[in-house]
Amino acid sequence: MGGVVIDMRHITKAFHGVRVLQDVDFDLREGEVHALVGGNGAGKSTLMKILEGVHSPDAGEIVIDGRPVRLSSSLEGRTHGIAMIFQEFSLIPTLTVSQNIFLTHEARRLFGLLNDRECERTTRELFSEIGVEVDPRLPVSALSTGHRQLTEIVKALSQNARALIMDEPTASLAKSETDSLFHIIAQLKARGMGIVYISHRMEEIFRIADRVTILRDGKAVATEAIVDLTLERMIEHIVGRNVGQSFQWLPRTIARSGVPLLELSGVVSGERVKRISLKVFEGEVVGLVGLMGSGRTELLQSIFGIRPITAGEIRVRGRHIPIRSPKDAMTAGIVLIPEDRRSQGLVMDHALKDNILLPLLDKFTRHGIIHEADAQRNVEEYVKKLNIRTDSIFKIVRELSGGNQQKVVIAKWLGAEPDIFLMDEPTAGVDIGAKGEIIALVRQLAGDLGKAVLLVSSELPELLAVSDRILFMRSGRVESEKQRSEIESEAALHHLIQGN
Repeated sequence: MGGVVIDMRHITKAFHGVRVLQDVDFDLREGEVHALVGGNGAGKSTLMKILEGVHSPDAGEIVIDGRPVRLSSSLEGRTHGIAMIFQEFSLIPTLTVSQNIFLTHEARRLFGLLNDRECERTTRELFSEIGVEVDPRLPVSALSTGHRQLTEIVKALSQNARALIMDEPTASLAKSETDSLFHIIAQLKARGMGIVYISHRMEEIFRIADRVTILRDGKAVATEAIVDLTLERMIEHIVGRNVGQSFQWLPRTIARSGVPLLELSGVVSGERVKRISLKVFEGEVVGLVGLMGSGRTELLQSIFGIRPITAGEIRVRGRHIPIRSPKDAMTAGIVLIPEDRRSQGLVMDHALKDNILLPLLDKFTRHGIIHEADAQRNVEEYVKKLNIRTDSIFKIVRELSGGNQQKVVIAKWLGAEPDIFLMDEPTAGVDIGAKGEIIALVRQLAGDLGKAVLLVSSELPELLAVSDRILFMRSGRVESEKQRSEIESEAALHHLIQGN
């Protein structure tokens, strides 16, 4: 690693009187990956937006190449070589790859005319530098998620960025795309670029980071070399306590001799769900794993009535239930916690209270009028039960952290008192503390309340921690199943998913 490129000293920031950063130090060196981790709401995004120039600190200073600078806009941040790749891409789908990369700094001909051919030529060269071939004339809408991520990186390279901030860069990537991204990060490091890497995925941090800074409640509680940290110590720093058995598998005895709570027989739906049969018993958590495109999400959506079932049948407690819509599924006691909570699970611009009450309006409506006092008590009960961190039940859901948004999705279905929970990536994009709470909640749903849980997850440690049985999907079919006790480790599970 080289010298210090960026040094943030004693950074403090408050919004509306609430302090979100307090006396935080953070520096980035040439040719290193410096991971920034912490729970949702710890201050990571605010600190990086200050570095990018979006926010100004209330106190402290930013030193770049040994000189104090004042960044009052993201444009000023870019002029100092700072680029940020957000979890939600900033690309414009209708523009081509090269048009996105050179937006606002296009090559020009005489009289100021745009030189598209030059932009396309330079785009090819930039992609070639990182060993990737992409047609610069393609519209971004035609790219895979992985290639959109790479386009964001090339966009930063086109601006001669020296510091690259990556916010949850693998959140939407398949494993092969993640491996390609890590290979490119290694190349960028070798060229001397400093990378700030924000992620909730601990295994990624240990795989690619050189140093880690951990924020908790707006304060930097630790900055250490990755070789000096254990996973247990990192988690303790993040949550401020020992999480103990949260991520350990706790063996349970499941009675599978009676009638299954949920049973599928030869279910077919579209191209991704091909004659699937499975059973989930009362009090059981069944994990569902497979590679991207194996049909996991499509299967859950079919059970919930989002995708039409063209053959086979679904039985609940042994009784055939025709499910043609989500309303049919809910009437049968089946609910879905979807993969994309923002677009499928929540109304982002409505209040926390309204989101929780959406499936429960009939319960609190009398003669066409909502009984507000009862409804509000119900919401407050679930906010307390699920430890949803908010200063008001009237707060807009968009303003909550990812982990708390996920808890709101779960809370709205708990109030409906279903028997069967379909969960699609329930711990994706939430911090380690919230993951532990969600795992504990899944255990409680199955173990204490006798619910059936069918759970899809790419987060293998969480899947192993909570599953009683695991089904393996490939090309729209359930190929095999294993008792959790038969799977020795995360590595063993990974090999099974790959078909090794």
